[in-house]
Amino acid sequence: MKDYLIDTHCHIDMLVDSETSLETVLTDMHCNSVKKAVIPAVEIKTQDTVVKLANSEENLFGMVGLFPTEAKTYTQEFEQEMEELAKSNPKIVAVGEIGLDYYWDKSFVNLQKEIFIKQIQMAKRLQLPVVVHDREAHKDCFDILKEKNPDRGVLFHCFSGSTEFMKECVKQGWYIALGGVVTFKNAIKMKEVAHDVPLDKLVLETDSPYLTPVPYRGKPNKPAYVKYVAEEIAKIKQMSVEELIDITTTNAERFFGI
Repeated sequence: MKDYLIDTHCHIDMLVDSETSLETVLTDMHCNSVKKAVIPAVEIKTQDTVVKLANSEENLFGMVGLFPTEAKTYTQEFEQEMEELAKSNPKIVAVGEIGLDYYWDKSFVNLQKEIFIKQIQMAKRLQLPVVVHDREAHKDCFDILKEKNPDRGVLFHCFSGSTEFMKECVKQGWYIALGGVVTFKNAIKMKEVAHDVPLDKLVLETDSPYLTPVPYRGKPNKPAYVKYVAEEIAKIKQMSVEELIDITTTNAERFFGI
C-alpha cells in the first residue's frame, strides 16, 4: 500500500520567490507525506522555469502548454520550442494546462479552440497525456477532446462540472482531479462529484497557490495541503484516508507515468 500523496497540479513556480525557497516547499511536502508533485505550464515566459524546476528535484515533474486565456500569444515558434523541451526532458510528463476558459473573456473563443486543438495534436505527436483547464466550457471541451484526442490520456484539472458531466467524462476513460474546493462548506456540487466519481479515475491536486482548502482558506495554497483534500474526500466516500491515498497515488503514477 502506498502511503504517500501526489499533488498532480501545483504552480510551484508561483510559490518560489524571495521569501519562499524551493527547499521550504519541498520540506513542507515531505513533512506532510506528499512525495511527488507535477507543475503545469501556463504562459510563454515561465515555460523554462517550469522545466528547470522539474529537472531540479527527483520527485518534481512538469508539463508544457499554454493556458487558454494566453491563446493570443501562441506562435508556431513557441509550439516548436515546447516540443523540443518535452522531447529533451523526460521529466516533462504531460501537455497542460490547456483547454478553454469562457469565464473571463468570450471575445476570442474560436482562437482558444484552435490553440487547444493544436496542443492536443502536439501531445499526440509527443505521446503525452493532456491536462485540461475547463471553465464554463464543458461541452466544447468534451466535444473537442472526444474528436481530436480519442486514444490519449485526459485529466480534467480542478474539475468544476456536474456529476452528470463527470460520468460522461469517465465513460471516455478520462480522469478527474479534485482539489481544495471540495473542502468548502457550500461546495455542494463538488462534494456530490467526489461522492460519485469512480475511485479508479480520481486524482488529487491543490492548484496552489490558489483554491486553498479548509482549514487554511484565505491563505496561499501549497502542495503540502493536498492531504486536506484527501481527508475530505475520504470522509465523503466513507472510506479510510489510507485507502484513498493508496488508490489516488496509484492513479496519478499510472496517468503520468511517474
